[in-house]
Amino acid sequence: MLTKSATQKIEKELKKFPKDQRQSAIIAALRIIQNEKGFLTDELIGLAADYLDMPKIAAMEVATFYNMFELKPAGKYKISICTNISCALRDADEIVCYLKKKLNINFNEITKDNKFSLRESECMGACSGAPLMTINNQKMYECLTPQKVDQILEDLES
Repeated sequence: MLTKSATQKIEKELKKFPKDQRQSAIIAALRIIQNEKGFLTDELIGLAADYLDMPKIAAMEVATFYNMFELKPAGKYKISICTNISCALRDADEIVCYLKKKLNINFNEITKDNKFSLRESECMGACSGAPLMTINNQKMYECLTPQKVDQILEDLES
């Protein structure tokens, strides 16, 4: 069952759409539920779909398409690094190797302290700033170097 807080927030989002288009709020609903629970399970995706009167498979398609949704536990800081062509040509592989070694994890893993998870990402649309990464799908960091990565991670803890 969705919490009262989640349903109130979803209801607020629903006001942005025509009454007969409840499914338009699926991205917002999934984000609200994920922020509350940490990640989305099949059951939670189903609850969102039921609440919005839409097929569960349609909600699942949204949850699996967008990389902002976590379908399994993730670290407090979810690092997504672009490995697409523009970033690859500007040494994204060096940053990937550096992060994997520094955090002692591979893609789709979580550090032992549950602080960081690392994910490979497709193009983030900021090729002029390659290589780049986002943290928690909120803040983008561009023109990465190992030294800049160290500073970014250090700043997260302060």
